Amino acid sequence: MDKLNLLALSGSLRQQSYNTETLKALALLAPAQVDITLANISELPLFNPDIEGQQIPALASLKAAVKNADGLIIASPEYAHGISAPMKNTLDWLVSGDEFPNKSIMLINTSPRAYHALDALKEVLTTMSGIIIDDAYVAIPLLGTDLITADIIANSPHRLLLNTGLAHFISAIAHR
Repeated sequence: MDKLNLLALSGSLRQQSYNTETLKALALLAPAQVDITLANISELPLFNPDIEGQQIPALASLKAAVKNADGLIIASPEYAHGISAPMKNTLDWLVSGDEFPNKSIMLINTSPRAYHALDALKEVLTTMSGIIIDDAYVAIPLLGTDLITADIIANSPHRLLLNTGLAHFISAIAHR
């Protein structure tokens, strides 16, 4: 198998968010033939169709990364029963391009009791013609733990969940 390039998107802008820390852990746990790159969505302006045609470096970088990715890994918090604003903004910027449709998507939920945003995220991703790989879904209970990347990796149950989800994701991409 050739090298697999996966792009990870965290819907949180916090420096040590559970979502970002989990994506960093997954990148470190990935097998040698898999590169996981964490995208920076913090510099995207608020979505505005009037400026879509303008040169926006952060958007150009994101679109190139999505286009070159073999799959996307998304971890996003739930705010007031909805998708986080940074994640929704990111998806709004990607909705009209040709980079996103038919991308395989792995979802990670770091607060399994928060299902409203997950359901809404699935709806948006499906509407955008993303291919959600259900077998790759990972629910990892981190809310209230203060765990950082190294702690997540050191925790055997968390590590097993992430490795299993990633293995299913890699397999699904290979079979598409």
